[in-house]
This record gives sequence, structure tokens and C-alpha cells, in this order.
Amino acid sequence: MNARESAAERPLILAITGASGAVYATRLLEVLLRAGREVHLVISPSGAAVIKQELDTAIDATRPNLAKLLPVDVGDLSRKVIAYHHEDFMSPIASGSFLTGGMVVCPCSGSTLSAIAHGASQNLIQRAADVQLKERRKLILVPRETPLSVLHIENMHRAAQAGAVILPAMPGWYHGVKSVQDLVDFVVARILDQLEVPHELMKRWGTA
Repeated sequence: MNARESAAERPLILAITGASGAVYATRLLEVLLRAGREVHLVISPSGAAVIKQELDTAIDATRPNLAKLLPVDVGDLSRKVIAYHHEDFMSPIASGSFLTGGMVVCPCSGSTLSAIAHGASQNLIQRAADVQLKERRKLILVPRETPLSVLHIENMHRAAQAGAVILPAMPGWYHGVKSVQDLVDFVVARILDQLEVPHELMKRWGTA
């Protein structure tokens, strides 16, 4: 990776953990690939279990079949996905010397949020997130939990203080919602905005 490359040209990290909302992750992955971005993907065992439960799709978390994981065919774009075992600390994304354009944990489980907030680094997802924070790179956490305990709120506060963006999966309704897909795209659009990835997933407020 050429150190002079802009963040807009650098690979992005997507981690999928064991919280409800797997559809947000698969839609985000699809849009990132269509935007031509290289995605380094890590799926926790719990994340794979949620994908099976919510999307009725059994996947190998270390070698995910994109034809099964994504609802649409992305063709040759699948070569832009590099997947890692969630315990592979020798992967590039475990090091700050590997330049990235940011990382998204979507959905972000409460246990992953807690580990990141406290610098646990007990698996690759947590370590990669810790790297983003220490290198002052974009880290977006997408929790999907309700109601929230005081511990959840404190962990979000702690992660935000460390530099993370807390972006709960809370879709808005003001953009002409006609389907569940519109609600999914609202959250994905917010994530893409944080990553500065252009998109046309929804009409912006105040536009015709």
C-alpha cells in the first residue's frame, strides 16, 4: 500500500458480530463492493450464527461464499473481499502499519462494544478496532440493542471518548419509506457518509 494514497483509496474493514441486524452488514458489503472499495472482512462465530438465524444462510466465517452471503450477484467484485479468521492476529489489519480508510463493526454486539471500549483485543475484531483508535482512524460502531443498560451507555460513552463513532441502527422515517429495504438503506447510508463513500441510497433532507 502506497502511504501517499488517500483514505478514499484505502481498503475498508468490515466486522460482523453477534448482534441482530445482519441485513445491515450484507447490504453495506454489497454497496461498498459496487463502489469499487476493497473490503477486509471478519465475521465472528456469533456473527455467523446470527446470519444463519436471520438470513437463513449458513456460511464459513473464514471463507464466506459471497454468492450465499449477499442477496445479489456482485460478480468479479467478490475478488475485492479479503476474509480473515476472527483469531488471526497475524493478518494485516492487526497492525497499524497497514493503512485503511476506516473500520465498521456492523452490527456491533454488546460484548464487542465492551471489549473495544476497554481495549481488550482478545480477537482480531477487537484488535483491529483498537488499531483504528490508536492510529486515529475512523471506527464506526453500529449497535442494535434495546433497551440499553447503563453499562451499554457507559461503554458507548467510553468508546466515543476514545474516538469511535457510535452509529446505532436507528432508521429514520422522513425519507419516503415504502419498504423494509428503505429502512435498511437509511442506516447503511449513514455509515457510508461517515466513510465518505458516495452513494444514492436515499433522498437527502431538503433535496428535490
